Amino acid sequence: MIAEIGLILLRIFTYLAAFYLVIVASFYLLFFIFSSVQLRSHYRLDENEPYEELLTSSFTKPVSILVPAFNEEAGIIGSVRSLLSINYPDFEVIVINDGSTDKTLETMTAAFSMVKVGRKVIRRRLETKEVKGVYRSTLYENLYMIDKENGGKSDALNAGINLSLFPYICSLDGDSIIERDAFLKVMKPIVDSDGEVIAAGGSVRIANNCHIERGELMQVGLSKNPLIILQVVEYLRAFLMGRVGLSRHNLLLIVSGAFGIFNKEWVVEANGYRTDTVGEDMELVVHLHRLIREKGENKRIEYIPEPVVWTEAPESLRILRRQRSRWHRGLFQSLWLHKKMLFNPKYGTIGIISMPSYFIVELLGPIVELFGYLLIILSPFMSGVYVKGALLLFLLLLLYGSLLSMSAVLLEEWSIRRYPNVSQIIKLFFWSLTESFWYRPLTVIWRVEGLIQVLQKNNQWGKMTRKGISK
Repeated sequence: MIAEIGLILLRIFTYLAAFYLVIVASFYLLFFIFSSVQLRSHYRLDENEPYEELLTSSFTKPVSILVPAFNEEAGIIGSVRSLLSINYPDFEVIVINDGSTDKTLETMTAAFSMVKVGRKVIRRRLETKEVKGVYRSTLYENLYMIDKENGGKSDALNAGINLSLFPYICSLDGDSIIERDAFLKVMKPIVDSDGEVIAAGGSVRIANNCHIERGELMQVGLSKNPLIILQVVEYLRAFLMGRVGLSRHNLLLIVSGAFGIFNKEWVVEANGYRTDTVGEDMELVVHLHRLIREKGENKRIEYIPEPVVWTEAPESLRILRRQRSRWHRGLFQSLWLHKKMLFNPKYGTIGIISMPSYFIVELLGPIVELFGYLLIILSPFMSGVYVKGALLLFLLLLLYGSLLSMSAVLLEEWSIRRYPNVSQIIKLFFWSLTESFWYRPLTVIWRVEGLIQVLQKNNQWGKMTRKGISK
């Protein structure tokens, strides 16, 4: 009797999982359609977009670029050179050495002839770990560096905000290379909106195997490592399909920490970046949406596909595992800290659409997918009645993963075309077909592991080894 009940429950769970995957696949299919239309119309306009006008316009907003750096000796010089050469009229670069144990401080000091300055006035608007000193380059008057005790990425960004002079801040990872016109493109909707857009982010692409010299991208390359290739595909799907659709309706809950611009006063009002979460970029955006609704303001947070920053991706399973489990912990923390918004009509479409979709699809999705993979593996050893259910789940998982990834590759080729070589597109397309057979199951396991770490109250960042992407 108990065995029969168990079999009935298993059958119910199987078809519930299948129903869930149908809904999710349909959801992403709609996003693909919306994103295709949006991207195509955007790039027809973008060809003649007068970005150069921003170089001389009095309405262009100056930007403080914050670069948190912890043990970034390998790539920090190339990143800073990339920033100093951007095509933008008024900006400052603030590198925050967050208690590095390598030679990040010495490398920066030697490369840019940095000297310790007197006690420059720092408005302590946000609490941070102790600042040991402030340095300024004798070669570039708009380049500063803060040397402080280790407090984590959020604490480093808050220290940079305290030192910053300008009304807009940009958070940028220390291992990133930014395209020269990226700031013009990401700031244009902020300038055009006359204050309505309070935050914007661009696309993040993977720089492994790209040819980079002195902080400038010379040629886009594609790694031969399948692990890197699938990450490229994954980024295409996340940015071109997910964020374009969400941004269009002001439903975006994350601006990538690798490249995001924010109105500083709104960030300060949100008490800056939280130091008790490993997903500080998402938490800040959710907090800003919360403030917007609670104050009754008409503000927007947008994703701009064209501005691109290139960053180094993990090349080993061990490092990638740490990254993905940490990302999922950050997702949980962001949703938990602002759980009052979930299904709450007081917060508009963010509360009744965006928050629930992140909770159901992104947070709980890996549990359902893992169940599906386990059922597929175990079905040959179970009663034949489950073969149909297992086959259905397999086809749905294939649709959910590989086919959507293939669509993202096609969308890249149709719109942005960052990979000009036909062989690169073919390679991306081919490997996207294999995603559901090995790469996606691994990420599902790692994301579930992240949820287990939440239960274990594990809030560690995890060591991220860098090789460096710049010559």
